[in-house]
Amino acid sequence: MTLDQLDDDVVALARDYNCTSPIEVYRRAKELLDTAQSMLERTQVPRQRTRGYLAAGQSAALLSAIAFDLGSLPTAVSLSRTAALYGQVIEHGPLQAYAHGALAFLAYWGGRPSEAVRLVHTAQQFGGLGDTARTRLSVIEGRAYGHLGNPAAAERAVRNALEQQTGARDELHDDIGGEFGFPDDRVAMSNATTYLLLRNSEGAEAAAQSALRLLGSRPEDQRPLLISTQASVDLARARLLRGELDGAHAALGPVFEVPTVWRGAGTLERLAAVRSGLCHPAFAGAAEASTLGERIEEYSAAATAHRLGAATPLAIES
Repeated sequence: MTLDQLDDDVVALARDYNCTSPIEVYRRAKELLDTAQSMLERTQVPRQRTRGYLAAGQSAALLSAIAFDLGSLPTAVSLSRTAALYGQVIEHGPLQAYAHGALAFLAYWGGRPSEAVRLVHTAQQFGGLGDTARTRLSVIEGRAYGHLGNPAAAERAVRNALEQQTGARDELHDDIGGEFGFPDDRVAMSNATTYLLLRNSEGAEAAAQSALRLLGSRPEDQRPLLISTQASVDLARARLLRGELDGAHAALGPVFEVPTVWRGAGTLERLAAVRSGLCHPAFAGAAEASTLGERIEEYSAAATAHRLGAATPLAIES
């Protein structure tokens, strides 16, 4: 009965992730991981231990994701490694692939894109993966190649992400879904960032607009605010690359309305890139650029993403 409840709670948290405040997700995920680890200490029944390891691995993966959103890269890395280890113990391909994909994501955020590519290629070799898992890994691969400045490999990965249509499914990415899923709007948002790394403003703008259009088609209470906010910032960055200050300002309108608790690390790093772009000589003396830059600084200073105490901004593209 306790294992059944634990399974239900993990599924519920994964599916509620994007509509639950980050601090609450962190609290609930930590409780689930503690519960699963406690259960593993109390049973030697093989089938129960397998379920316990799976629940612990899923909980650690969710906790890693929210630790990143709250600004603690080292904590996120440690928890993804824990999830990968639990997946290895029970030989669960989708969990291992998810965890290695997360480690790849965290590697390029930590300034190690070559390691990110290696981790993605490891993740792609695990068995039992469905289309969603492979789409997610291709998106992460594209971002890693973008950081490496390899446009041909990055664009090939983007195409692969858009062409996964075999109908294959797996129990983690598809059946549970939620934070473990990777819907079209998230694919488009992530691909926008890849195009920005390649300095492709048109590709980035098209992908960001696609993400926002897909998100806008959802019921309002089902729109993941972290994803839509990042897409809006990437839209602003794409326009800023072309020197369109007014367009960038307009794209940031919805971002400035986001409550402090929803201002995740991914959003703050993207905004830091906007702030840097506003210092370009092309905008020298522009009062709007100065005002927008100050507003970004105030917005970022109030963000809850600093709650876990990241000592320095996370590394991403300059």
